[in-house]
Amino acid sequence: MDDYRTGGFTLPGEAGYEALTLKMAKKWGADVIRDSDGTRLSPEIVEAGYKIYSTICIIREHNAFAQAHPDAQQQTFLSSDALLATEDELDIAPLAGYFDQQFQLNDSPDALPFWQVWDRTENRLLPAGAWTYADGIVRVRGCVPYHRYTVSFLAWRIWEEINMYNHTTNHWESEHLRQLDPRHPLAWEYLQQWLRDWCRDNPHTDVVRLTSLFYNFVWIFGSDLRRRTRFVDWASYDFTVSPAALNAFEKAYGYALTAEDFINKGKLQATHRPPTAHKRDYMDFIQRFVAEKAKALVDIIHAAGKQAYVFYDDSWVGMEPYGRYFASIGFDGLIKCVFSGFECRLCAGARVPVHELRFHPYLFPVGLGGAPTFMAGGHPEQDAMAYWLHVRRALARQSVDRIGLGGYLHLTVGQDAFNDAIEEMGMVFRRIKALHALEKPAELPVTVAVMHTWGALRSWTLSGHFHETDGNLLIHINEALSGLPVRVKFVSFEDVKQGALRDADVVINAGRAGDAWSGGDAWQDAALTAEITRFVYEGGSLIGAGEPSAVSGADARFALAHVLGVDQDDGAYACHGAWEFVTEPADPFLIADEALAATAGIRLTAPDVKVLRQADGTPTLTLRPFGKGRAVYMGGFAYSPRAARMLLEMLLYLTGAEGRAAGLCSDALTECAWFPRQKTLMLMNNGDAPVRTAAAWPGGEREFLLKAHETLFHTVP
Repeated sequence: MDDYRTGGFTLPGEAGYEALTLKMAKKWGADVIRDSDGTRLSPEIVEAGYKIYSTICIIREHNAFAQAHPDAQQQTFLSSDALLATEDELDIAPLAGYFDQQFQLNDSPDALPFWQVWDRTENRLLPAGAWTYADGIVRVRGCVPYHRYTVSFLAWRIWEEINMYNHTTNHWESEHLRQLDPRHPLAWEYLQQWLRDWCRDNPHTDVVRLTSLFYNFVWIFGSDLRRRTRFVDWASYDFTVSPAALNAFEKAYGYALTAEDFINKGKLQATHRPPTAHKRDYMDFIQRFVAEKAKALVDIIHAAGKQAYVFYDDSWVGMEPYGRYFASIGFDGLIKCVFSGFECRLCAGARVPVHELRFHPYLFPVGLGGAPTFMAGGHPEQDAMAYWLHVRRALARQSVDRIGLGGYLHLTVGQDAFNDAIEEMGMVFRRIKALHALEKPAELPVTVAVMHTWGALRSWTLSGHFHETDGNLLIHINEALSGLPVRVKFVSFEDVKQGALRDADVVINAGRAGDAWSGGDAWQDAALTAEITRFVYEGGSLIGAGEPSAVSGADARFALAHVLGVDQDDGAYACHGAWEFVTEPADPFLIADEALAATAGIRLTAPDVKVLRQADGTPTLTLRPFGKGRAVYMGGFAYSPRAARMLLEMLLYLTGAEGRAAGLCSDALTECAWFPRQKTLMLMNNGDAPVRTAAAWPGGEREFLLKAHETLFHTVP
């Protein structure tokens, strides 16, 4: 692939390593050099003829201003741990158990009116006169003995979380960076002027790489190392709160939010739970604010003759690429760090001119989980290949414009296997990009609607990277779908009631009881259940996984039990007989047994259900005809190449589509994409060993030998 050696690659440069920077830029075919956290670019690098990205985090590295204006720092609501009262008085230190280098009590006159004290045993809010505060202690009077009490309070965030992570994980010893809140009028004026000055003082910069915008995902550290992370949610809005935000919200929406709207009995408003109406309003409020402020920054950057790219991680909250306000910001590019295929699809489908992926592993001594990477005991080439196998199959379906790396380039010295692997990945990417520049690959005539609470807003994502949401059924299904030759869309339960399944062939609902993915109380709505029932009865198909449509108070645990032919016994069927069954002797499609799992309590509700797999008497994979349609139930689903193949063959079986010419190879560890105008077949071996596989295209078929992990491009004569 000599014609694909250059372009579309962003290299992390490093002052002091000029020769290495230019050497690796040539090896990896870079056309852009960027700085990273903790690195700088020297004049020799800047003037070497490459396009230059400069990384800035607009809300941090302003410690002098933060110290002069401490009320301009960002805040959050926290809750004390519940303490047991044994007498009529109880003293509570609100910050006990939290990392004191991350938080500081906000006991200012503006903040104290938002504090709350709760009797959690009774779930009762105490009146303001029942408690007093002084010197960091809340004293509760008139306690009911042996009831538990909590304090909900506002706290300053005095250490920007990504900087905190780098200090605690990578042993940085520099000054702790604080974060400013653009809602503070003085801070906002300061940040705008700072950016104007920065653009003027950095004439060499072509692209300002915003990392990211204003509000970080919620990451709450504890004081005890055995529970360093008390709470983390990549899609939470808790770190956007302040008295000013709460007052502005009340003015805009006509009602007031309280601490409990955020604290939620100590559980917080995690993205994995269905949102309250108040949370939906608050998210929309923050998204409009972030878009307005971000557009002002982009306008400043454009006025300076530079482009504005944004890194969609870290301080991204309020900037959801599939939200209603994102396109109004006017970003020139979106950069997404990726470990997986679904993250590639998230980036590739966003409404922005340039889409760029930042590959992993990051050039740091250790990875996100603390395991060694570019240090003794690390194998960065193995890490890179593991991520690449996920990314590559998604790129085959929907490509992006650029790829790159970040971190300390000097760590690549002596890592020849890693350096060679990245060189090869770069060339394969450029070939994929060139194919996509002329046409999309062939797709099967299958449209899959993934149905959950958030719908299109959270297309291709849930709340975090694959390694952080690994136990979630739906993230595994998303990962499998990201590389399949089918059309995928994401719909909410409200969308479904409005007719969103009109162009769909299969609808998927997967999750655990009460979560945002299964749906929880959304299934109390008879109109939703009726619409899914109609869809399948008239010829559509349903795939349910885990505890789909689980709801309390209905005549069945699963609202769609009458369609699926299975339900879950949560104790209500203790005296009821169950349908006996035998496992079907023949498989209608490839079944990846290792991908399946049992969900406790699953039982049949109808005699026409075919049990394809079971574990100790519990069905793990079933198939049922329903009217003109079909329904599949899976107790669990774990992504693997074979699991993705199982899902594809399942979709073909449910819809009656023919797939050999568009996306099936004979071996389940291999995949292919067909580009008809260019008569080119892209084949991928997702396995660790060589394999022979047959692949077909319209009018032809042949067998190929693929090396371990190989990507092969075959052009039909």
